[in-house]
Amino acid sequence: MIKIAQVGCGYWGKNLARNFFEIGNLAAVVDDNPAVAADMAAKFGVEARGFDEILADESIDGIALATPAELHGAQAARIMEAGKHCYVEKPLALSVADAEQLISLARKHDRTLMVGHLLQYHPVFLKCLQMVREGAVGALRYIYSNRMSLGKFRVEENVLWSFAPHDISMILAIAAEEPVAVTAQGMDYVTPGVADWCTAQMSFASGLKAHVQVSWLHPFKEQRLVIIGEKGSLVFEDSQPDWHMKLAFYPHQIQETEISGQSVPIKGELSYEIVPHSEPLKNECQHFVDAIAGKCSPRTSGEEGLAVLRVLAAAEVCLTENILKQKES
Repeated sequence: MIKIAQVGCGYWGKNLARNFFEIGNLAAVVDDNPAVAADMAAKFGVEARGFDEILADESIDGIALATPAELHGAQAARIMEAGKHCYVEKPLALSVADAEQLISLARKHDRTLMVGHLLQYHPVFLKCLQMVREGAVGALRYIYSNRMSLGKFRVEENVLWSFAPHDISMILAIAAEEPVAVTAQGMDYVTPGVADWCTAQMSFASGLKAHVQVSWLHPFKEQRLVIIGEKGSLVFEDSQPDWHMKLAFYPHQIQETEISGQSVPIKGELSYEIVPHSEPLKNECQHFVDAIAGKCSPRTSGEEGLAVLRVLAAAEVCLTENILKQKES
């Protein structure tokens, strides 16, 4: 059995621990708060242990990190130097240089390095990706993603770093290329210095355009990915409560009239794609275990995490500059 230790048992770590337990691979939990660790250990029937202790334990195959983002780089490096496989909740690191170092360590020690870009394991998104690859929407024209809600207002990271990694990851997977240009705008309306609304734009060498909008100020929850092509459009609306209505296909096309040569829309009939239900996080945890066992290569590898981080870093620079300009004007 592949044995996984869960490091960090807070808001998201407890969900990871639950899923590793349910697939039969949870071996230990680690948390800086002894009471939290003890509670999780009792709940899942495993040991509560220290970080150094699990690094030294040869029976532990992999470690899942759900700790504060500023710790990811250093902790992941120690995990792979100890010969363990490593899952890192997004973001992989807070700098491109740190992410590149982690990839180098994974290669040096022949260890699996995987990033927690959850929506890459959502069956509805995977169906989107399949349909795009099979040509259902034709040549891609542009992609956009909205991830917005009211709160929770964070101070340890801005909305770009908190929300956008998932959307950027999905867009890069669909585009199958990295952008050649990234811009961003936003504002820190609630907490000075912490952007709570942001839009980021991406331009690709193929001519494809994409943008992401993220916000903690939106009056209602919206999680929507829209893929527009020459033969139709796909809409993945994860905030839709009905699973069977999460993926819509609009076979709308644009055609030129024979008489005037003007472009006119030709609307098709909306349909909803049938996608078997499964829990994305459980799929992600199983994928990590399978990658450790050599059954697959991680879909969200260190290299994939680095590509997302490059976009985030470029967007952050532009976002900061634009906020300063707005305040000075």
